[in-house]
Amino acid sequence: MARALKWGGVLAVLILVLVLAVYGFLRGGAPRLDGTVALQGLTSEVTVTRDGLGVPSIAASDRLDAMRSLGFLHAQDRFFQMDVLRRVSAGELSELLGAAVLDVDRHTRLFRLRAVAREVLARANPEQRAVLDAYTAGVNAGLKSLTTWPFEYGILMKRPRPWQPEDCILVIDAMYIDLQRAGSDRNESDLALMRDLLPAPLFRFLAASGNQWDAPVIGPALEMPPIPGADVIDLRKQASQKIAASGSKDDEGLGEIGSNNWAVSKVHGAGGHALLANDMHLGIREPDTWYRAQWTYKDPSMPGGSVTVTGVTLPGVPAMVVGSNGHVAWGFTNSYGDWTDLVLLHIDPDDADQYQTADGWRHFEHHAAVIHVKGGKDQSLEVRDTVWGPVLGQDHNGTWRAVHWIAADPDGTNLKLSYMDQAKDVQEAMAMANRAGMPEQNFMTADADGHIAWTIAGRIPVRSGYDPSLPAYWDKPGTGWTGWLPPEKYPRVVDPADGRLWSANARVVDGPMLALIGDGGYDLGARAGQIRDDLRARDSFAPADMLAIQLDDRALFLARWRSLLLRVLNPERLAGHPERSEFRHYVENWGGRAAVDSVGYRLVRAFRSAVEDAALAPLFAACTKADPHFDFHNLSQLEGPLWALVSQQPPNLLDSGYKDWDTLLLASVDKAIQELVRPGTGLAGRTWGERNTVRIRHPLSEALPVLSRFLDMVPVELPGDSNMPRVQGVEFGASERMVVSPGREQDGIFEMPTGESGWPLSPYYRNSEAAWEQGQATPFLPGKTEHRLVFQPRE
Repeated sequence: MARALKWGGVLAVLILVLVLAVYGFLRGGAPRLDGTVALQGLTSEVTVTRDGLGVPSIAASDRLDAMRSLGFLHAQDRFFQMDVLRRVSAGELSELLGAAVLDVDRHTRLFRLRAVAREVLARANPEQRAVLDAYTAGVNAGLKSLTTWPFEYGILMKRPRPWQPEDCILVIDAMYIDLQRAGSDRNESDLALMRDLLPAPLFRFLAASGNQWDAPVIGPALEMPPIPGADVIDLRKQASQKIAASGSKDDEGLGEIGSNNWAVSKVHGAGGHALLANDMHLGIREPDTWYRAQWTYKDPSMPGGSVTVTGVTLPGVPAMVVGSNGHVAWGFTNSYGDWTDLVLLHIDPDDADQYQTADGWRHFEHHAAVIHVKGGKDQSLEVRDTVWGPVLGQDHNGTWRAVHWIAADPDGTNLKLSYMDQAKDVQEAMAMANRAGMPEQNFMTADADGHIAWTIAGRIPVRSGYDPSLPAYWDKPGTGWTGWLPPEKYPRVVDPADGRLWSANARVVDGPMLALIGDGGYDLGARAGQIRDDLRARDSFAPADMLAIQLDDRALFLARWRSLLLRVLNPERLAGHPERSEFRHYVENWGGRAAVDSVGYRLVRAFRSAVEDAALAPLFAACTKADPHFDFHNLSQLEGPLWALVSQQPPNLLDSGYKDWDTLLLASVDKAIQELVRPGTGLAGRTWGERNTVRIRHPLSEALPVLSRFLDMVPVELPGDSNMPRVQGVEFGASERMVVSPGREQDGIFEMPTGESGWPLSPYYRNSEAAWEQGQATPFLPGKTEHRLVFQPRE
């Protein structure tokens, strides 16, 4: 017994020592908040203050000192995030995280983005290079200043690699990958498959570019193509494809993409001032994508002789991504224009290593790559490259394809967005945005004189000789991308007559302006239309009114589906079916919102998803059979043809396994019931909040669930869904909410999930989360100073 107690005591001591060692390691990763730090390369002293949310305000004498200091802060608070972003683009994640991400690396390596980043860096002008060098030096100084590595590296047992200037370019590329589907152009590939395998009238009907939900700023809604007749296709004469339907898919979204921005001119802004609202929706994780900051530095060219800008930065990049500088405010939504093209290849029948170009046959370039895998063997990869981009593989016809993507072109990326903090009005802001090399975005801006404007930020290619919506051969002279659109020819809308502008990932313009942008898979216009109508519902807006639109969770998109559902569940179909009666009861009392306590909203949504599968799967059967990667749910404009089918009920487009369309609709109700009813409790408790429980997780907790309680946010039921301004999914939502009037930033609003710091012991790790969850209006500007850190030049 005594011996057992002795060893028990030894074990307890060892456990205590281990706990203290782990705690000590974690404490060593604490960012510096107070005191003085000698920072090599500074020209003069820099002061960094932090408020109660941990938001830093940098006061520097010049731009380079400000960026050097920002690099230090980014490294101390978010270095692991920065490291992951650069590795995502370079195809080097496996070296850090192991074989689980090997397929991601294989795809990304096709584009050789690290080599592209080095070329971008070589082209940078001296001023841009100086900013990158200053920022990089600040990052490495901040990393070195930590007593221990950031905690993630202790868990992974990997040493953090120093930052390089080219890594800043790779971080921009990571946003390209996130926002442009990693250059795969699935939209173009799917359309080509549909064109080849479906009757032409059916293809036009299902591939319509818009419908009655369209809400562009310029131009009308597009008309739907006619429903194909029985002479084109008649499912009644074909074997049933009901097996292709997969139920209500309650666990999936209705196209979970987001990002909204809008502006009202001085005509509608309270007090005669323009107002800008922006909420960028992304995958939400710990830490958040964005890092809040403010900086001030002297600049004789600016009114007042200095720059002061407030907003959000992207860790890894020396720039204010979205914000306001007192003269101009700006924000982004993903444009979903056509920024990637699939190029079909003619292969030499006598030499499979040659392909046709406008200048004759050309050999593929072969690039060997080695992917290092943590805990595994190195993997070799050979990339076949063309003058247009890497070879992706073969299509359903066996034709080889290459992909041409702006991100993989050295001309597609630069640091010109970093000058936005010096813009003085909307005209200067648009010119800077048009010249910026970044993922192409809807750029919304407002200035202190009350003007508002929209344009495209990022490079726009000039195309010639082919239909850019479909894969094409580029081996004829004058075919393909022939240059870049000059800024003076960019699509722009400035000070519209009604003083309102909006974008929400849907089509913004039409005609020649739309032709320049192209269609890369625009979102359905329902969300944009709801925002437009919210803006037209009143004549004057204060910041709180703009926040209310950002939080608008009214289910206008599903209202007609509810009406259809109530018609289907008539008294005759309820008789003898208590579960259908309960279903109808909740639908009748749904509340009209994607509210956490609404059972009815969840049921209407499940019904629509089940109908989508049952009605559309048979029409796409040939595509699904030909290409296992094809998924018609990815087509963003399906609501138009789907509603045409259920409202007009053409017999020839009804699967032969159903007696009539009402039978299909009733079967969809029963499918949703089958999925959602619980034995003993029925539908009680099957609320939208149960389904829409948001889980914001740290990347490491997914691999090591034991860390979840320590690293992740507490799961929370939140309102909102797709096709409404408050876009909210389980792992997707507003990465920030901003409302600001340039020159009146003190009245602005800002919200962000999680917190500023990526260090889990920091008081700023999760302290922004509650206000974001509850939609509380918190200040745009940093608050009262709680910490002060001084950087002094090192001799």
